[in-house]
Amino acid sequence: MQKGRRLPVWLKMQRASGENYSRVKHLVEQNHLHTICTSGNCPNMGECWNTGTATFMILGDICTRACKFCATATGRPLPPDPDEPMRLAGSVRTLQLKHCVITSVDRDDLPDRGSSFWAETVKTVKRINPFTTVETLIPDFDGKPEFIQKVIDAGPEVISHNMETVRRLTPEIRTKAKYDTSLKVLKYISQSGITAKSGFMVGLGETENEVLETISDIYDAGCKVVTIGQYLQPTFSHIEPAEFVSPGQFEKYRLAALETGFKFVECHPLVRSSFHAAKHVSKD
Repeated sequence: MQKGRRLPVWLKMQRASGENYSRVKHLVEQNHLHTICTSGNCPNMGECWNTGTATFMILGDICTRACKFCATATGRPLPPDPDEPMRLAGSVRTLQLKHCVITSVDRDDLPDRGSSFWAETVKTVKRINPFTTVETLIPDFDGKPEFIQKVIDAGPEVISHNMETVRRLTPEIRTKAKYDTSLKVLKYISQSGITAKSGFMVGLGETENEVLETISDIYDAGCKVVTIGQYLQPTFSHIEPAEFVSPGQFEKYRLAALETGFKFVECHPLVRSSFHAAKHVSKD
């Protein structure tokens, strides 16, 4: 959450609280699970947790990359926990989730970048919860098709991979990531027939034309869903936002994305990639 400059009124958030919020928080802690909601300081955590949903983060809470926008800790991760898939699946069952979102840290330390563990997790969640739909928000797996295919074969309904920012800012903002590699990942996902989804942040110094270009690139890669939200500085050590984009400008981007052809567009200052994720499951 923003720690420096004063936030405009449209970015003010209510303090997370409530019975369901406490229930989800207890369950996550009890089962030694990680969520991007907490590690990423998501502004929607209170709203989502009060509806009994959460975005689970697998493969630990230490990332091998150090992207300048991300609040997740960087360092040397522990080996994958073999019990994590079953614990996660059990939590999904306890929460009676109709839709589950799973993401992970980058695991450049693993030979397959964690893709086998990803596949095992999705399969376990679906086996224990056969009526729960699953969205996976995956890292780039270095763009390796064989790693992406493992997640595809596990059978999630939606696979998301975030562009995070526009082409020009990618080298500065995303450690080790490449804009065209991410587009390649999205194209491979979409060609599999699974719903492909991506998202990015604004307020990092991009121009309007660059935003429109990114929207077009994501659509041309085959995505049906796009999410666009305001970047908020997690801590003083992270890059500062260049601006707070107005709600009116967000509406302009939303209409542009719809006109481009996206089936679902989530575009608002407080939007994050898994916000309202359940409705992104294709009914086609």
